[in-house]
Amino acid sequence: MKANTYRNKKYNLLGVGTISFGIAVNVIISYVSYKLDLPIFLDTIGTIIVAAMGGLFPGIVTAVVTNLICTAFNDIAVYFGFVNTLVAIYVAWFVRKRSFRKIQNIILFILVSGNISGGISVLIQWGLFGGPQQDYTLRILSAIGAEDEFYRFFMSLVINICMDIIDKSISIAAALAVIHFIPSKARDIMQEMGWRQRPLSPEEIREMDEHAGKTHHSVKRRMTLMLLAISVALVAIISELGIRLYFDNTKQERMRVATTAADFAASVVNPDMIDSYIEYGKNMSGYKETEEILRKIRENANGVDYLFVLQYREDGCYTVFDLGDENGNTNPPGSVLQVEASMAPYLSQLLAGEEIEPIETDAINKWTLVTYSPVRDRFGKTVAYAGAVVSLSYMADYMGNFILRVLLSMSGLFVLILAYGMWYTGAFTTYPINSMALSVEDFIGAGTDQKRLDAAVRKLRALDIHTGDETEKLYKAICDMALNQTEQFRSLRRFSENTVKMQDGLIITMADLVENRDSDTGAHVQKTAAYVKIIVEGLKKKGYYAEKITPKFISDVVRSAPLHDIGKINIPDNVLNKPGKLTPEEYEIIKTHTTAGKEIMEKAISTVEGANYLKEARNMAAYHHERWDGTGYPEGLHGEVIPLSARIMAVADVFDALTSPRVYKPPFTLQESLAMLQDGAGTQFDPKCVEVFMDALPEVKVVLRKYNENVNMEVADE
Repeated sequence: MKANTYRNKKYNLLGVGTISFGIAVNVIISYVSYKLDLPIFLDTIGTIIVAAMGGLFPGIVTAVVTNLICTAFNDIAVYFGFVNTLVAIYVAWFVRKRSFRKIQNIILFILVSGNISGGISVLIQWGLFGGPQQDYTLRILSAIGAEDEFYRFFMSLVINICMDIIDKSISIAAALAVIHFIPSKARDIMQEMGWRQRPLSPEEIREMDEHAGKTHHSVKRRMTLMLLAISVALVAIISELGIRLYFDNTKQERMRVATTAADFAASVVNPDMIDSYIEYGKNMSGYKETEEILRKIRENANGVDYLFVLQYREDGCYTVFDLGDENGNTNPPGSVLQVEASMAPYLSQLLAGEEIEPIETDAINKWTLVTYSPVRDRFGKTVAYAGAVVSLSYMADYMGNFILRVLLSMSGLFVLILAYGMWYTGAFTTYPINSMALSVEDFIGAGTDQKRLDAAVRKLRALDIHTGDETEKLYKAICDMALNQTEQFRSLRRFSENTVKMQDGLIITMADLVENRDSDTGAHVQKTAAYVKIIVEGLKKKGYYAEKITPKFISDVVRSAPLHDIGKINIPDNVLNKPGKLTPEEYEIIKTHTTAGKEIMEKAISTVEGANYLKEARNMAAYHHERWDGTGYPEGLHGEVIPLSARIMAVADVFDALTSPRVYKPPFTLQESLAMLQDGAGTQFDPKCVEVFMDALPEVKVVLRKYNENVNMEVADE
């Protein structure tokens, strides 16, 4: 744990240092380019270095912080942070998928990044500021006489993309030169910086992602969506608050200006002349002077678009003064106007001469705020209203621009938060958990294979997960559990192997008890077991009886082969060891060793728990004298009705009897013995068993040489 902590601190220090270096390179070069008014900024060199060495998250940190610092000397830099962030994302992806080792890859990177950053930069400039902001772009547009708006936009796009391609060419060349001189050990450490386990190769990461894709709701996807939702909500809330504060403050300011203008206008109009102004208009003495004063009030009231004086009567709304709207439209004095629908709710108050609160109107294509100030005579009676109109429509237009500014300003931070969440989730949760899951699956898949179990445990322990939280505790618990279970399997295997050895020893002992009573069968059980092994493996190799010959069947048959004559223990010695030819009665007694062997094995199977392997011993003991044509004993079975293990034993038993000396005969030669086997194929023996036995003559000869020491060399070598 201490070693991991030390390593994490070392990696973190190197990571912070590299990011700081990248930010410093970006800011310094960007500052020089800005002050010299260069057509290229070269503010992504540090971003490329960090993203290429450290990956996505360090690259995004470098990009976002760079643009925040550059705002100190370039006000609009913050709006282009998203472009720098996209470069960091593209570099990290490019290094992972393609690398910068081939010149064609470098050219591809330059073209793609130049088009992306140049194109987006133009969209930002035209979206926020209505046109290009660089002096060199403006000079070129002026030189080529670009007047049409679309043509100016298209040419700005071409110019910026070309400049950005040059920018990225220089930037990637400088970044690769710096990376070349950085020690390889430092580059390796940077690659491992974000990992909280053994770093995974790209192939392993793809395997992890595929494994995570099989789940309905992966942690990585869930955390990414949650962070995305939080980030979007955060940006929306900040934008909403900013817009609301701006709107409320601006609206209050506009209302104050309009109210002041209306009050001032009401104070300069002579209330005693209102009726005369309506009747005689501009011909009335003092009208033009008052109109000029009102005009100056409107000019000095910033934001007031329309200033007027009206008199409301039962029969309509009469114009006293109308300075006209922004289009120059005006109503002459005495004009009777129709009361607008927006004013209808306030008509009774206007006729009564009461105070009117500021009124918002939302007419087609125009959003306005109207304030009314009563013009009162010396008796306090309202004889007219002075009104001032301010437009709020521009605020709606500004809000769109403001939202765009907020989104662009926050976009870098938004991507940074999202990248941090994805990195943190991946490094501390997703990759460690998926690594453990895959290793545990390997462990489970190993079954009882000790080598695979040991390999799975080594793979699990090699993950080296050191998140320092519950994930690491889970990892250590799984490691301990897997190790303990593997050792338990090892102990069980040793116990099982010892049990098998004991069982095999017991079988041999039982077989020896029988063989020692038979003076004629030297090494019979060993030889027949060897021949059985040769035949059963030959059948498997050729694909004969594939559904029957399993690894367990082979093991059971070979291990149980020595017990095929166990029934001879019931045969009297005078019959078993008679040197001459047996009488028919004695032969019938000999034949009972098959049924006796079957009974002995069935008792053993029912008595000894877990002795299922003895079922093939029972079959061999009972039926190894059955014949393929059905003329054998004890039951006269035929063909494949005879158990396969008994058919195999029949070939092995007869061949050993033929090649071995007996008190009643000398051994037959190998050639003679093989000829007899072939003659019996299809009548006495299973033809397939004889076939594989004949194909394995080299192995058969090895057994003959080993056990038939009294056989002359002529026999052994034929």
